[in-house]
Amino acid sequence: MPKIKEIERTPNPDAMRFVLAEPLTNGVTRSFENSGEAEGDELASALFKIDHVINVYYVDRYVTVTQDGNAVWSELLRKLAPPIRQSKAQENVEEDDEVHATKEVQESDDPRLIQINQLLDEQVRPYLLADGGGLKILGLDGNRLKVHYQGACGTCPTATSGTLYAIESMVKRIDPEIQVISV
Repeated sequence: MPKIKEIERTPNPDAMRFVLAEPLTNGVTRSFENSGEAEGDELASALFKIDHVINVYYVDRYVTVTQDGNAVWSELLRKLAPPIRQSKAQENVEEDDEVHATKEVQESDDPRLIQINQLLDEQVRPYLLADGGGLKILGLDGNRLKVHYQGACGTCPTATSGTLYAIESMVKRIDPEIQVISV
C-alpha cells in the first residue's frame, strides 16, 4: 500500500502531484483523460469516481490528478488520498505503446520525427514529468507537428504558451519550417 510522502502543487493550478514512498509502476507511464479510458485500471477508475476529476497521470512514484477547476483543493485532497493509499504496486503492467507517440509516429522513417522524439525524450519530457505531466507526439503533417499534453500539462495555461514556444524553438533546430501545434 503506497504511502503518500508529499503532495505538491504543479504549475497548473488545477493539478496536484502526489509523491509516493514506493513506486506504483517501474518506469511505466499511465495517462487517462476520462473514466472510459481508465476501465481496467483500478487506481484511475477509483479516482475518476470522485467528482471534479478530469485527468489521471502516473508513473513510478508520482500520481498527478487534474480537476475541472470547480473544487476546493483542501476538500478534494481528502477524497483523493484514500484511493491512492489503497492502490497496489502494479507488477508486469505493460506500457501503453502510444503513451509518448502514436504508432504512426513510431513507425515513421521520417528522420525529422525520429530526431524530434529523441529531443523530446532528452530535453522536454523529464521536465514535464517533474511538473506532473507528459507530451505525446500525434504526428507530423507536412511541416505541422501535432502534440498532445498529458497529466497536469494538459490544462496548464503555460503549456499552450511558454512551453509550446520552447518546444517549437528546439524543433526548429531540426527543421526551421516546422510549426508545433497543441491539440
